Amino acid sequence: MILIADSGSTKTDWCVAESGEAVRHIPTAGTNPYFQSAEEIQEVIARELLPLTADYAITEVVFYGAGIRFEEQRKVIRDILHRSFKTPVEVDSDLLGAARSLCGDKAGIACILGTGSNSCLYDGRVITENTPPLGFVLGDEGSGAVLGKHLVADCLKGQLPKELIDKFMDRFQLTAELLMDRIYKQPFPNRFLASLVMFLVENIHEEALYQLVHADFTAFFRRNLLQYTGAYSYPVNFTGSVAFYLKDVLCDVAQAEGFQMGIIRKAPMEGLLIYHNS
Repeated sequence: MILIADSGSTKTDWCVAESGEAVRHIPTAGTNPYFQSAEEIQEVIARELLPLTADYAITEVVFYGAGIRFEEQRKVIRDILHRSFKTPVEVDSDLLGAARSLCGDKAGIACILGTGSNSCLYDGRVITENTPPLGFVLGDEGSGAVLGKHLVADCLKGQLPKELIDKFMDRFQLTAELLMDRIYKQPFPNRFLASLVMFLVENIHEEALYQLVHADFTAFFRRNLLQYTGAYSYPVNFTGSVAFYLKDVLCDVAQAEGFQMGIIRKAPMEGLLIYHNS
């Protein structure tokens, strides 16, 4: 049996699979070696994953995760998983996981729009080009964290209609003081900001919110995808909850920017099962 992980900053989807079929899905908290220590990641694995995999004969672990760009981060995850399962472990970025899930063995542009955002040009085997996402402070255009950041900023600066601002504050039982504390003083502000995106999903019919999302998605295309060699020649594929729930706006932007839209998946696991079985 193989254990496949699709890990983001907010959550990790673990799947025990045999012959390309899912045997069990196990959700746990997200892991990101940029933001968490090895001890914190080990605690998540020990507390939330190991008790639920004890009955399965795991012979291989494949882990795709956020925050894995260099060997240092790969080694942290690889060592933890090898100690935990005593099996061969493959560790790669969530971006390669997205590319394998969305494109398989064909060339294309693969994108992640979830809590964070990322993209790459994939030749059917490896990632050949990648515009650095830079995180939600410097980049991550179109991500849940950045959409949430702009939503909060527009509310606090009075850039949205008053009835929408009141509706937003009531929806999450927030005040300006609570927002500032949660964003600047509490851990994982990116996760908190991304959690506010459901307000955009629920109210996307409001012109001001549609334009907010449209502008952020446009920035994602222009600041990331246009950097790729022959960008207009490839289908653009997306995975992630933001892409999935706001796909109508995403398709509008893709068309406006002259891109060919490909697959949109809520999560990459379905495609990863197919890829690793083949």
